[in-house]
Amino acid sequence: MTCHMMTRAERAQLAMMLEVCAFPKPGNVDRCHDYEKTRLEHFLASTIFSRPALEEAERATGRIGEIIRHAVSATSCHNGGNTHFGAFILLIPLVYGGDIAGAQKAIERTDVSDAVAFYKAFSATNVRMHEHDELDVHDPRSLEVLRDRDITLLDVMQHSAKNDMVAREWITGFPLTRRGADLLKSFGNGREAIVETFLTMLASEPDTFIIKEHGSEVAHRTVMRARDVLDGKTSLEKFDAECIQQGINPGSTADIMIAAIYIALGEGWEWDS
Repeated sequence: MTCHMMTRAERAQLAMMLEVCAFPKPGNVDRCHDYEKTRLEHFLASTIFSRPALEEAERATGRIGEIIRHAVSATSCHNGGNTHFGAFILLIPLVYGGDIAGAQKAIERTDVSDAVAFYKAFSATNVRMHEHDELDVHDPRSLEVLRDRDITLLDVMQHSAKNDMVAREWITGFPLTRRGADLLKSFGNGREAIVETFLTMLASEPDTFIIKEHGSEVAHRTVMRARDVLDGKTSLEKFDAECIQQGINPGSTADIMIAAIYIALGEGWEWDS
């Protein structure tokens, strides 16, 4: 239970906090282990620093691309690198629109100014682009191409969707976010439901961040190892240790989990039971 009716911005912050604190989540930063340069504190700081941008999204008066850029800028005030870029891509339209249906309507209204702001935000992170991406976010000439071709942010996500499951959520109506929220509610309340949902999602589809970092073979092997845990063939703790040792980070699944927690919280799912 909560002591007051949460705002959408507060619900988004809570979702970010709950995701990073749940453990064990194979390969991800959580309360039990950090990365060499990115620690739990960096994720929690990002959760706090993102508040103004999330409140801006809740007012639904600005441009989605600009708000994503504001969120990235605000959360760059630590030395932990990118913590929530992918999550902001999902959370900002969800907070803006209130729910998945509202987010889809907001996304459809994006224009070239949103795309330009998004590219500026992207270039400020240390997130790697896919090797086949046509427009390099680190090349200022890409902004002119966006303007000349009148490419909207939805167009950008359409282009990226083949190689990025977060972008794919934008153009397909947030199906993994929806599934994650439904799984959370089916598994019950609290931290254990987050871990179980994360593992189930990881066992269902190759994580595109793993593909970007390690290739498709490693991503598919990670899916099979997650299934081994669900089937009782290995322990969650052993799988987690393997991922950490091999540097396997299911970052896109974590981003979608944050969006799923946000939706589930708005539908009555309880985090502290």
